[in-house]
Amino acid sequence: MRGEALPCNLSANCYGRQSPAAAGAAEAAAAEAECKWYEEDIDDDLKLSYALNSVLHRGASKYQEIALLDTKHFGKALIIDGKMQSTEMDEFIYHESLVHPPFLFHPNPKTVFIMGGGEGSAAREVLRHKTVQRVIMCDIDQEVVDFCRTYLTVNREAFGSNKLCLIINDARVELEKSREKYDVIVGDLADPVEGGPCYQLYTKSFYEHIVKPKLNDHGIFVTQAGPAGVLTHKEVFSSIYNTLKNVFKYVQAYTAHVPSFADTWGWVMASEYPFDLNAQQINEKN
Repeated sequence: MRGEALPCNLSANCYGRQSPAAAGAAEAAAAEAECKWYEEDIDDDLKLSYALNSVLHRGASKYQEIALLDTKHFGKALIIDGKMQSTEMDEFIYHESLVHPPFLFHPNPKTVFIMGGGEGSAAREVLRHKTVQRVIMCDIDQEVVDFCRTYLTVNREAFGSNKLCLIINDARVELEKSREKYDVIVGDLADPVEGGPCYQLYTKSFYEHIVKPKLNDHGIFVTQAGPAGVLTHKEVFSSIYNTLKNVFKYVQAYTAHVPSFADTWGWVMASEYPFDLNAQQINEKN
């Protein structure tokens, strides 16, 4: 979701003049300290650091590197390609914000297609809605799905649901060839970095010619839309919103603060029907 994460590189210069033995001890101490922190580059002059209890697991797939860290502040943290994806303490903010608004606005959501979502958390939230009968989750990376199914115990029930159909494939390809239409289509994908693997799943052409025709009457499309803070909303959030405005009649952007991301995050939902429920009507649906 954000920039490359790099370890904290402490050089011998940080320790001033020392004997070779002392320098060696200092380097060993620095190496030990390095293992106790996870750092992520946000910008050229900005880093986030998370203190670690331990590295629980590391792995690699055909597409990306995967790690599960035990952080002191946020609990277990899922890292993919050196980028923070979610943490045990606050992932519910991201996934509830992604899923529940469109499901509350839809009159009777039964069929769902999740693009990406290999972590299983989006499917978990979708399956909380009793009207849902069938959920297709399409992620390109089998190893990431297997990793999350094994280590993210909070999502084991969702992975084991008989309503969930898991497909390992490119979401664009799978959605394009599908003969089904869906009440809700969810985009739980990495940010649209130009040249990145998900870039083509955020274009006007994709929304207009693939997503929109696959929605049932009253269907809603929702996507995560990247950082949406005062200093970061121009990265991808504004572009995603404006692109969807060119395809759908009604488009609603919304945001929430995600502490482990140290930023406000954005989502955008779109439909050919207005989002016109008031607070009382939403409460009655619950």
